[in-house]
Amino acid sequence: MSQPLSLHVPEPSVRPGGRPDFSHVSVPEAGEVPCPPIDISAGEIREFAYTMIRVLDDKGDAVGDWARELSSETLRKGLRDMMLTRAFDARMLLSQRQGKTSFYITSLGEEAIACAHRKALEPGDMCFPTYRQQGLLIAHGWPLVEMMCEIFSNEKDRLRGRQLPGLYSFREAGFFSVSGNLGTQYPQAVGWAMASAIMGDTRIASGWIGDGATAETDFHSALVFASVYRPPVILNIVNNQWAISSYQGIAGGESAKFAARAHGYGIPSLRADGNDYLAVYAASKWAVDRARANLGPTVIEWVTYRAGAHSTSDDPSKYRPKDEWAAWPLGDPVQRLKAHLVRRGEWSEERHRQMQAEVDGEVLEAAKEAESHGTLHDGPKPSTATMFEDVFRNMPRHLREQRQQLGV
Repeated sequence: MSQPLSLHVPEPSVRPGGRPDFSHVSVPEAGEVPCPPIDISAGEIREFAYTMIRVLDDKGDAVGDWARELSSETLRKGLRDMMLTRAFDARMLLSQRQGKTSFYITSLGEEAIACAHRKALEPGDMCFPTYRQQGLLIAHGWPLVEMMCEIFSNEKDRLRGRQLPGLYSFREAGFFSVSGNLGTQYPQAVGWAMASAIMGDTRIASGWIGDGATAETDFHSALVFASVYRPPVILNIVNNQWAISSYQGIAGGESAKFAARAHGYGIPSLRADGNDYLAVYAASKWAVDRARANLGPTVIEWVTYRAGAHSTSDDPSKYRPKDEWAAWPLGDPVQRLKAHLVRRGEWSEERHRQMQAEVDGEVLEAAKEAESHGTLHDGPKPSTATMFEDVFRNMPRHLREQRQQLGV
């Protein structure tokens, strides 16, 4: 008699109450992966989708071919960007708990990916992010007050309360409108890059997606177009191990590396340590240089860990051990860059405490100013009349009538 058939349903290695186990995460030595020329073919670096680009070793030294010559000033600025992003998140999380906004998503543990990637881009390049790349804006130097006003949906909110908190849209900062429908930003990034090439421009695009959303059809549609037309685009996959409460195996991460999905499309791909600021910068710069040299797209999987809850509506203690982040083998991106600067003799505990006080103060002052323009339940709001604006170039008759009926 034939054996009954069954399905394989991927399960995380441990659940709440268990001991964190990351034995399935293979971590190569820093400096082990060579840095190839940017004009190499996808087939020649096939193995790069299975290993991991790392620059910072356990001592805090930068080693290997991917170690770029970055000045101490640049690295201190990178450290500050990450600390500012983390302080910003902490303040906005507190604001949500105080009822000043309805919803918030932090990037705790993932700050290096957005902050270092932003440094590899140039003004005019366009990012198509998800809701966890606020570091792109902060590393760009975008005013915190403007970001907070969008979160509070107050009278100074550029989006006039039409977006969920944290789904920013700042064209001047190269930050395309964040979509709550996961996956849509990938084909948008490819299309924007195609348009740049068609116009003979020099600007490139950078698209972002999480491990869970790679299972969406938008992901594969984008890779088809990127493979065929070879536009100047970087396709980032942030593998932070969790898609809300579903671990990355549900999206296929147990069967193969996410970076390996580029192989079927003939696109060069890299897999890098997302908690290593120097590795993120180096891999991003490699892909940026390829795109700028008209050599086409690059897929990069950033291996990291979502240290916080998925959002303020989530309780991760229901599906994973509370102390799991502490066991993550790639560590804390802030602490790792701090250790590197200390190793170089360019940083100290005292200077770190001082900088922490500075960024906390900067965030607090920005929050006070933003709150002066209103919060979710207190203070001025965008006029009701704005719901009729910015949709049609010339407002149609039926909308004019509706606005008149409302008396706005």
